[in-house]
Amino acid sequence: MTTEKFEQWCILEIMGHQRFCGLVSEQTLGGASFVRIDVPESEGQPPFTKLFGAGSIYCISPVAEDLARAMAKELRKKPVDVYDLPEEMRAKIRTPAIVDSRGTSYHESYEDPYGEDEGVDDDTDL
Repeated sequence: MTTEKFEQWCILEIMGHQRFCGLVSEQTLGGASFVRIDVPESEGQPPFTKLFGAGSIYCISPVAEDLARAMAKELRKKPVDVYDLPEEMRAKIRTPAIVDSRGTSYHESYEDPYGEDEGVDDDTDL
């Protein structure tokens, strides 16, 4: 029995209402099978590859290459999403926390809820 290798330009719909367009194929990694999509380069965006487990795929629609390329250009998907904290939160994380005489901790950049200037009494044993 001969099994034909799948390699086709497609619209790949992923659970969570995401769509990717590109060249779809199969790839085995660590003994597990994945659906691979190679998203082509488009204006200002480099090409990238993503691997999806079969359980996360809602639909695969084979299409002509020119349609897949045009849709990839319109969707403008990113290879990865970058999650970051706003600068204000990053500054608080970098600033050491102060624990006041009541056991409440706050950052130096945070306004003291008790109205004390230093936050920690020198006489207090913590």
